[in-house]
Amino acid sequence: MKRRVVITGLGAVTSVGNNVKDTWEAIKAGKNGIDYITLFDTSNMKVKIAGEVKNLNPEDFLDKRDAKRLDRAIIFGLIAAQEAYLQAGLDKARINPYRFGTFMASGIGGLGTINDESRKAYEKGADRVSPFFIPNAIINLIGGHIAIKYQAKGPSLPVVTACSASTNAIGEAFRYIRDGYIDVAFAGGSEAAINELGVGGFTSMKALNMDNDINAASIPFDKRRSGFVMAEGAGVLIIEELEHAKKRGAEILGEIVGYGTTCDAYHITAPDESAEGITSCLLQALADANIKPEHIDYINAHGTSTPYNDRLETLGIKKAFGEHAYHVNISSTKSMTGHALGAVGAIEAVICVKAVQDDLVPPTINLLEPDPECDLNYTPNQALSRTIKYALSNSAGFGGQNAAIIFKKYRE
Repeated sequence: MKRRVVITGLGAVTSVGNNVKDTWEAIKAGKNGIDYITLFDTSNMKVKIAGEVKNLNPEDFLDKRDAKRLDRAIIFGLIAAQEAYLQAGLDKARINPYRFGTFMASGIGGLGTINDESRKAYEKGADRVSPFFIPNAIINLIGGHIAIKYQAKGPSLPVVTACSASTNAIGEAFRYIRDGYIDVAFAGGSEAAINELGVGGFTSMKALNMDNDINAASIPFDKRRSGFVMAEGAGVLIIEELEHAKKRGAEILGEIVGYGTTCDAYHITAPDESAEGITSCLLQALADANIKPEHIDYINAHGTSTPYNDRLETLGIKKAFGEHAYHVNISSTKSMTGHALGAVGAIEAVICVKAVQDDLVPPTINLLEPDPECDLNYTPNQALSRTIKYALSNSAGFGGQNAAIIFKKYRE
């Protein structure tokens, strides 16, 4: 018998807030977290804007040594994990450490470290590279640091599926708990790729918006869109088996009921023009939750503000949801946060849980000129009160990755 899986803790570090409360208040208000890059000099670069994390002092959360030597992606992950852990009350709980998992994803991992240490190697010689270069660069050390800090000795599995990574991480943790392998897990992702290599690489691919207008750059589903805006941050959920949570008296924030994942197997960066991979992924998640399309009240779309993604995601939703596609509320919160690559699915999962809790659909801001091929209800510019029993978060990534996860309002 499959076990029920619930959410007991949330953590977030985003371009619009450095915790869940501030992030959610900003999202509800339609606040734009995109601004001019301050982390490095962009004077010789085409792209000058991003969704940076702002006014965050790592020493408020970590000891001074770790705050100085750890990669930014690891720092964000640790801060979001701490918030989720404390909200879940796990600091007061007795947990079998071997049934406590860590599923922390990233698209690129310690790219800031790679950027800085590569420069050092060429300028000063390879023997001057930091001994912390490798541990800071590799993706699994985001979850590794979290597991060490909280003695989570169960599976520590970093999922690496580009921009669907943290949605996949939450989905895989969900399956591990539902099928009885573990009882509780950190699940989410962290990313910090706003540096010369990260921005330069995506610019060369022509994936980023280059207009540098902070209010007309990340504009999902708008016919003016021309590319995504890079962001950074982390999202972490504490998820656990229902009876395990109830036994220790945890507050239950919501439930995870369905997960789907597919690969287009089509192109290294472009989505399949048929949208069959997205469609199949959405249908898998619905079947896994044992619900019909008309049960979904809100979809947090991948909505990257790229010409291909928004059009084909719209097509995939239409194919999977049929007539209900025109009745469900959809939004892309990337219009506010920007696109935090492998962490964005977890950030959007946090937003979905809050949307279900508060019965509030977040807006897609700066949607002024709808694309005729994107003709669904994307909740333009203003949040909307609506009873939300089921919310679906959809993600996609280079390599044809698709992932979708369904959240439900918790009831006994």
